[in-house]
Amino acid sequence: MPEAAPPAAGPLLQASGLTKSFKVPRSASGSTTLRALDGVDLTLQRGETLGLVGESGCGKSTLARVLLMLERPDRGTLRFDGTDPFALRGRQLLAWRRRVQMVFQDPFASLNPRLNAGDLIGEPWRTHRDLVPRAERDKRVRRLLELVGLRESDARRYPQEFSGGQRQRIGIARALALEPDVVVCDEPVSALDLSVQAQVLNLLAELQGELGVSYVFISHDLSVVRHVADRVAVMYLGRVVETGGTEEIYANPRHPYTAALLSSAPSPVGSAEAEGSSRERILLRGEVPSPVDPPSGCRFRTRCWRAEDLCAAEAPAAAAHGADPAHTAACHFPLEPAAPARAG
Repeated sequence: MPEAAPPAAGPLLQASGLTKSFKVPRSASGSTTLRALDGVDLTLQRGETLGLVGESGCGKSTLARVLLMLERPDRGTLRFDGTDPFALRGRQLLAWRRRVQMVFQDPFASLNPRLNAGDLIGEPWRTHRDLVPRAERDKRVRRLLELVGLRESDARRYPQEFSGGQRQRIGIARALALEPDVVVCDEPVSALDLSVQAQVLNLLAELQGELGVSYVFISHDLSVVRHVADRVAVMYLGRVVETGGTEEIYANPRHPYTAALLSSAPSPVGSAEAEGSSRERILLRGEVPSPVDPPSGCRFRTRCWRAEDLCAAEAPAAAAHGADPAHTAACHFPLEPAAPARAG
């Protein structure tokens, strides 16, 4: 694998105002609109890991599909190295697709059981034929297997002959075959045992240090995100409600939803949180609203103990509420830093 190129100025990936809706059947007489993304702003710097967290149905996977150009947004812009990938055609589009790859949640379902590991890893080169000469592909497969901690002889084995962790390593090797700048990891360790999770997470960190690749890391597991991410973006019902550095977010959540989410996460045994210094458990009232019929104004207001009339009348814009301008929250009445949050 080549050495990482020196970083250029500006973010590697920048999304602004992304909106994506889907038509869903409502009854025999017609359909209605589900807005999966509603004005999402996001940036990804070179060589960093951005953690994307939130409840099921908040729009994380839809955002991932837009970033991969598997879905086209209804509105908003996406810039990759300053270029709009949705404006590309032909060879330019094919070349761009090399730069953004994906590691899927289920390492078995995402691998064709009829292909051995070597063929799976080399499969992207059938489309991107000019990247690796045919005579060098076997050698490159062996290098990729070694890079992800597998043996050269594993190239002849089939997915069903590997453990879950080994299959995920094959998926990572396949994603790296095109030498991408960004890898979108959609719950990449949720289907694995805890000990195997640690191995795969350590592998991803090692590869980032060696190759300079950037990750968008989607996960429900807040402890995993805290371990791997440089920055965190918290999503709720199609919107990003808080972003910031990982330790700052975990220590001083400013949005009430972020505080509730963090308070629900189990603390590791022996940690300060587990020994009594953690924030109090926040129990939210009500159910998550339907994305088909979301609340007016702030979408979290129907479950928020700090909500007032303004929250129903006006959607809050993301803003810095403290000393760190990179830590922003979309909330009219944000929490004070390190203040204990309490549900009403």
